Formats: sequence, C-alpha cells, structure tokens
Amino acid sequence: MAHQRLILDTSGYSAFRRGLEVAVDSIQRAERIFVPSIVLGELLFGFALGSRPAENRQELNDFLSSSRVVVSPITLATAERYAQIHTHLRAAGKPIPTNDLWIAASTWEHGGVLLTSDGHFHQVPQIIVQMIM
Repeated sequence: MAHQRLILDTSGYSAFRRGLEVAVDSIQRAERIFVPSIVLGELLFGFALGSRPAENRQELNDFLSSSRVVVSPITLATAERYAQIHTHLRAAGKPIPTNDLWIAASTWEHGGVLLTSDGHFHQVPQIIVQMIM
C-alpha cells in the first residue's frame, strides 16, 4: 500500500530494519516519511541497551539523512492534538501509553498513515493506522 506521507512508530522502523516486507515496501513507496522525535528517543534508548549501539545509531543516521525523511518535533500543534486525543481516550476508558499518545498526535498533525505493530493506535479515531505483523 503506497502512502504519500508515512509516519513511523518505533515498531515500524524496527520492522524495516529487520527487512519485514510490508515495512520495507511502505517505506520505499512513501513520498515523505516522518519520524516523531519521541520515536527517536525510544530508538536511542533501545540502542543503548543493545549489543550494537554504534552500528544501530549509524544505520539510523543513514536513514535520517534521506531527503524523504523528516524528524518531526513536538510543536504547539502537536501538544494540542495530544491533549484532545488523551482527553477522548481517557473519557472512553481506553488509555494508551504516553509516548504513543505523542506519536498519535504527530501522526494527526502531519496527516499521514502510521506504520506500527501496536494495535491500540486503532483506538485513536483521528489517525489512519497501517498494521505490520
């Protein structure tokens, strides 16, 4: 499935690095790929705990150097969307992890499709989710 704008969750990037076909295909076909800064934090934390921190960091740097890849910071617009999503999910009794609230807010802000393996993102009505297995 081709998307003009693809937003990567941590699991989406990890699936791409593992060579999972759906993730590789989605990333190759996307015109623009957004990586929320929250995802970068999760990745760097994982790298620090792993056995190949320098190699993983270099692979990430190479990926981020693509002209199609944009690191999306947290902005006021992101924070406003975070508050709306969090309020909605709390009222519905359907909480999701805090970092994933920020990733959902970034996805909504950029109007793309979120590539993830985390099914709880389907609880966020403002975003479109592409699941990877």
